[in-house]
Amino acid sequence: MIWLTWRQFRVQTAVAAAALAAFAVILGVTGPDLAHAYAASGLASCRANCSSLASTFLSQMKSDAVYPLLYFAGGAALYLTPALIGIFWGAPLITRELEAGTLRLAWNQSVTRTRWMAVKLGLIGLVAMATAGLLSLMVTWWSGPIDQAGGFPVTMGQLSRFSPLVFDARGFAPVGYAAFAFTLGVTVGVLTRRTVPAMAIALACVAIVQLGWPTVVRPHLIPPATATSAVSVNLSTARVGHEGELAVPVTGMPGAWIISNQTITASGKVFVLPDVAACNTGTQQQCNGFLASQHLRRQITYQPASRFWAFQAMRQRSSQSSRSPWPGSASGGSAQGAWPDRNASQPSGPRNPRSEKGTEPGDRCAPWPRRDPRGRSADSAGNRQPP
Repeated sequence: MIWLTWRQFRVQTAVAAAALAAFAVILGVTGPDLAHAYAASGLASCRANCSSLASTFLSQMKSDAVYPLLYFAGGAALYLTPALIGIFWGAPLITRELEAGTLRLAWNQSVTRTRWMAVKLGLIGLVAMATAGLLSLMVTWWSGPIDQAGGFPVTMGQLSRFSPLVFDARGFAPVGYAAFAFTLGVTVGVLTRRTVPAMAIALACVAIVQLGWPTVVRPHLIPPATATSAVSVNLSTARVGHEGELAVPVTGMPGAWIISNQTITASGKVFVLPDVAACNTGTQQQCNGFLASQHLRRQITYQPASRFWAFQAMRQRSSQSSRSPWPGSASGGSAQGAWPDRNASQPSGPRNPRSEKGTEPGDRCAPWPRRDPRGRSADSAGNRQPP
């Protein structure tokens, strides 16, 4: 059964192995140079007041043409891997057997249904998780210097490894996503019995989970921390919202996940840029002076960087809990019941094991009736019957 699964799955395995080998070569060639630049910046030995060193290193990294490309390419690959596993490995696993009509033939061999399902799901599921795990290991290792420096610099801060866009491309979160996507694809395929609709539904569900989980569910897994401090607002670095709200970039918290960032007044209300002459017709310095006289404070809601692996463990457990059970459980029974049982129409009553030989799912097919040279058939007892 393992050999048969390998024969049916060898093309997908070869493609995955080639992709992993390509990533290993590219990241293996450029990774040591990035690690050397990080060590030369002095961040490896810095223990306090390292923001200037981190800024210099990240600016040097961002100015290079290769490092930003590989940084975002690795993240995109880890986001696409679970989706590809769900639509190309999970969805067609059972549906192609149903559409081709080979499922009844496969289940009438010496291998039972439970063993057939267990080997198929277990072997390919492990390969899917191993593929996502190896790719995540390579990308996490390569991005280590950037993550340790606080994250990739963007307009309003940094993309730390804890941020919603990067979190699912680090650690063992991709392994959980791969297991979830594969199981989802198999389940949808069994329910729809059509390969193309199953692939489309699986892709949509995986995309919804990847987009909705970081913003809707993950912020509430652990109660976030809140910090309020005085802030000096400078219009050259602050971001002005559509309603006039001001957001000052957060510094001094490398690796933290900033959930909300608000500028509030002394009374605790959200500050909105007023319609005053200093900011309408005056210079930027005059507007900054007006903002300094308002005694503004910054209130942020965040998850500390020390909680990164706690959230990774929660993401892995949530993927395992949402995974469908393996054959032998309730979900496995529904998979076996997705097509009619050939023994369901047999009358109830005492069963004769000899007469039912070859009709059980795990038995071989019954032999053909014997015929004598004159063309008349004979039953198992040797009684001749007319042709």
